[in-house]
Amino acid sequence: MDKEAKKTIRTFSLASFLNDMGADMIFPIWPLFVTTVMGANMAVLGLIDGLGLALVSISQAFSGYLSDRLQKRKIFIWGGYLFGAIARIGYALSPTWHWLVPFKMLDRSGKMRGAPRDAIVAEVSDDTNRGKNFGILRMMDNLGALFGIIATLLLFGALGYKKLFIAAAIPSLLAVALIIFKIKEKKTQDIYRPISFSDFDRNLLLFFIISAFFALGSFSYSFLLVFANKMGYQATSVPIFYLIYTAFAMLFSLPFGKLADIIGRKKVFMISYAIFALMCFGFIMVRQKWMLFLLFPLYGLHLASIEPVQRAFVSELAPKNFKASTLGAYQMVVGILALPASLIAGLLWEKVASWAPFAFSLVMAFIAFSMLFFVRETSNAHR
Repeated sequence: MDKEAKKTIRTFSLASFLNDMGADMIFPIWPLFVTTVMGANMAVLGLIDGLGLALVSISQAFSGYLSDRLQKRKIFIWGGYLFGAIARIGYALSPTWHWLVPFKMLDRSGKMRGAPRDAIVAEVSDDTNRGKNFGILRMMDNLGALFGIIATLLLFGALGYKKLFIAAAIPSLLAVALIIFKIKEKKTQDIYRPISFSDFDRNLLLFFIISAFFALGSFSYSFLLVFANKMGYQATSVPIFYLIYTAFAMLFSLPFGKLADIIGRKKVFMISYAIFALMCFGFIMVRQKWMLFLLFPLYGLHLASIEPVQRAFVSELAPKNFKASTLGAYQMVVGILALPASLIAGLLWEKVASWAPFAFSLVMAFIAFSMLFFVRETSNAHR
């Protein structure tokens, strides 16, 4: 990897660290803020989180297409960080939970940075280090999250919800400046043509379908934190569980990324799905609240194993000139299903029992795991 490529990875990693620090000053207290301070129930929480995750998908697909179409990446990246900063200030100013909806949508629309950024990372990498580079990015994401959680634990008692939300906007504004001044955009002479369905081969399409099944069972992390609260942990203690799974995600993102470069992407995906299924089974069976300290690390391991690998895998299966479009399309498929996934989880929680969403997710994970056997690992980078 040349000097310029290393600089690009370092800059993106630092920007991701800063943005995730700001975002994760909010995430640990978000579900309790919505349900206690704003008075929403679990179904509404699932709706708000689901809408936000669905917007992630749409924004990434849109930005991925425009990024390839305009052959510009940078503006979508710093613009995404700016959206997140504005949204956090909006949360602080919201008088009722209804006002959280548009700001949540703006916040999640900031994920438009994902596909263009991931396309740049894929382009400056090769097959021998792509998993590692995405692993570095996810490690710094999670390290920033770790610092954000620690900041919340230290400041929440003194600042309260709304002042903390405003403070959380500052790191993302620093990330905006970092991208604007440190990332140089390369110009290309390639002539753009619109992407078509025929550009996607069988393996890529099958992987999209598998990911859709898994996404339908991938409820918001909010359910895990509310579960901990219902098991008897106070609001001031719940962020500790967020800290635990984020720490595991941070520590193991790079090792899993490197492992994917050695044994292949598909095998690491299978490990990730198996870990998620084990976690769901644990939440179904848990009876003592101390057991949560065993289950939240599993969620962190799942995130560490799936997040770097899915980006590397999709970018390798994508046609050469449509990496951002394909990455955006993938995030759209996964993200659109986040809305029904969180709604289903919320309704199962309210109408059946708190263990029901985990049972549904266990079934979806098993289906996705089984279908992975039919995917072949090939690279379309030459196409």
